[in-house]
Amino acid sequence: MESLARHWINGAWAESLDHSEAVTVNPADGSEVCRYADGSLAEAEASIAAARTAYDNTTWAHDPRRRARALLEMADALDARREALGKMLCLENGKPIGECLHEVAISSAELRFYAGLARANFGRVMETEPGHLSMIAREPMGVAGIIVPWNAPLILLVRSLGPALAAGCTTVIKHAGQTAGTSTLASEAFATCNSLPAGCVNTFAERGTAGAKRLVSSTEVDVVSYTGSTHVGKMIMADAAGTLKRLNLELGGSAPCVVFDDADIDRTVSALVKAGMIMAGQQCVAASRLIVHEKIFTEFSRRLAVALEAMVLGPGLQPSTQLGPLIDHRSRERVETLTDSAIAAGARPLLAPSRPGGALANGSFLSPGLLAIDEPANPILHQETFGPVLTVQRFSTETEAIRRANDSRFGLAASVWTADLQRGQRVAQKIKAGTVWLNMHGRLAAEIETGGYKESGIGRLHGVQGLEEFLQSKHVCWDLGKAGT
Repeated sequence: MESLARHWINGAWAESLDHSEAVTVNPADGSEVCRYADGSLAEAEASIAAARTAYDNTTWAHDPRRRARALLEMADALDARREALGKMLCLENGKPIGECLHEVAISSAELRFYAGLARANFGRVMETEPGHLSMIAREPMGVAGIIVPWNAPLILLVRSLGPALAAGCTTVIKHAGQTAGTSTLASEAFATCNSLPAGCVNTFAERGTAGAKRLVSSTEVDVVSYTGSTHVGKMIMADAAGTLKRLNLELGGSAPCVVFDDADIDRTVSALVKAGMIMAGQQCVAASRLIVHEKIFTEFSRRLAVALEAMVLGPGLQPSTQLGPLIDHRSRERVETLTDSAIAAGARPLLAPSRPGGALANGSFLSPGLLAIDEPANPILHQETFGPVLTVQRFSTETEAIRRANDSRFGLAASVWTADLQRGQRVAQKIKAGTVWLNMHGRLAAEIETGGYKESGIGRLHGVQGLEEFLQSKHVCWDLGKAGT
């Protein structure tokens, strides 16, 4: 087991003030991976104080070139630790090592993108009447609180941290306890960056919620960026009402995938298996609700079940593994309960998910599941599955497909599969989701914004708009007087 992972506050390593400790657990076999300092309210308050002091008393907010250098140094530091970060993430999270190494790579790429934007934050000036000039300056919000989940703790950190730092904010990061070792390795990387002043990045991990709640309620925190469930997002909105702080929330999803009868079945099945089973389905944009034209429904469902059943379950470090465990036994039980409820409500199991035995029995593994559903009111269609279970529905007309796709309180992502690109564009315009892919699913880029409609969130991350989430406008007006007087 790894040695103690600590908090990083005001440029120094710290244990919890009450000396509380906890352990991260490998979901593949239940073994302990890392001891970590378990933070709470005290660590949150110390981090907030350090971030506020750094924002108020350093030139960080006014030095875009330094911010760009710091972000580039941070990217290099992640790349230099790619193997160690990937292995720790694999052990704590359970997903295959290839997914983990890819996450490190895209995280450093995201930091480099925002290093460029740090030096391109332009305002504007105009003469509103003779001799009167108005300037719009783009200023950082101040102290940013970032609450990071466990399913992708590196990329979901830097896609908020990158724009926050590029904008000139200082930050407090609350890491998930389940992946505290991974988060500490990232903090160790950032701690080597000479251009990053003490107090600009502060981190703590906690099992509970006291520290996170303090970020939301504190008057010293100006913006909170949270990625996680819609349920918790609603609680954050309620708790933030007292300070009216800005919120950036990327919440739950239940992505519909509309498959028309002219789609390439083999290619579509292969792509959707990958998109649905990534991170064992524990991804907010993962393919979830497959809506298939009636002409190909039977054959498509058959091939899909075969492909899912053939997936190799195993520990993430095992080269042959295609599907790792869920994060813990409780999450597996939640998915099993959701599946059982769906079957009780009329869903037909084309492939029943099950717990493997043998060498995998101690882990939180669940084999892929596929449910055929005829009744639109089936509860699994209106919840976030967040596990390796897909549903498949049939449709006969384009209008029906759009109605089924939009029959959800979520609106984070979707995909449309068809050889008719005009139809694909037409349907994409009608689907109420922040991202719609055509003949692909799950492709994200640092340059392109993502975010949700409806109960899938508020605001956008990635891209230029991600920077805007951490900026505010200030109007400065002055009278030049008259020339020659």
